[in-house]
Amino acid sequence: MSENSIRPVTVGRKNWLFSDTLEGAQANTLYLTIVEMAKAYNLNLYEYLNFLFEQRPIKEMSNDELEKLAPWNEGVKELCSMK
Repeated sequence: MSENSIRPVTVGRKNWLFSDTLEGAQANTLYLTIVEMAKAYNLNLYEYLNFLFEQRPIKEMSNDELEKLAPWNEGVKELCSMK
């Protein structure tokens, strides 16, 4: 079970060799975090990513606004859950 949970990291390792800037590495980290959090909350990944792209979160959002986009938010779970 734990071996399967790190599979995305292992598979992507060679691709990430080309993240030769700090910004590229941070972008990869952010993307992986979003994907793995969606999986952890049993969300449909396509639906959740589509939802995030439609909402367009930005740095200047308040914590309350960002909370409404989080995978643990009940509204998000209802909208993006695996059916």
